[in-house]
Amino acid sequence: MAKEKSMIKEHNIPHFRLYCDVIKRIFDVFFSILAIIILGIPMIIIAILIKRSSPNEPILFKQVRIGKNNVPFTIYKFRTMVGTAPHQVSTEQFTHPERYVTSIGSILRRTSLDELPQLFNVVRGEMSIIGPRPLIPNEKAVLKMRTELGANRVLPGITGLAQVNGRDNLIGAKKAQIDAAYARHVNIVLDLIILVRTIFDVISGRGINGGKDKE
Repeated sequence: MAKEKSMIKEHNIPHFRLYCDVIKRIFDVFFSILAIIILGIPMIIIAILIKRSSPNEPILFKQVRIGKNNVPFTIYKFRTMVGTAPHQVSTEQFTHPERYVTSIGSILRRTSLDELPQLFNVVRGEMSIIGPRPLIPNEKAVLKMRTELGANRVLPGITGLAQVNGRDNLIGAKKAQIDAAYARHVNIVLDLIILVRTIFDVISGRGINGGKDKE
């Protein structure tokens, strides 16, 4: 935990609520809409490529995830797996997840472009750009740990502190601890650091091992 602790600061409750409920929400909505506008054409191209590679399969992958205060919501991603893949499980629970990933899907996963539709989750208020990654309901052990540690008191994010501190290389318990640390110390400086490090990680491919913690 030493590495991530160096990135966080204590906050008081009034400042925490002001930032999370107002400033962070304004930031999320503005930059999500801006990103949707800027990335609109690339997203359309991705959708066309997915449909051409699998005409009988949907473009979007939809899955129930656990959000803020353990309220479930439907997350959106570009589909990267074949339709026969198990649905309500995380990829890391698969024995051989690579067998289910499509050719275009492998590229989307390596570049994290499959996450782009979650910008609409952010606009809807179900997610934030920065926050703990949302869990699948059947990840009960990790969900219980995150609840006990307070990680679920903030909106889940497209990227987060755990993602820039190991991503696919972290086990569930470690991720829960890091996510809880973020929830306790969330502030604008920490969010900016996470955002910059996420961009670096996506470009470099750091911490990605075959698509775990994906669909």
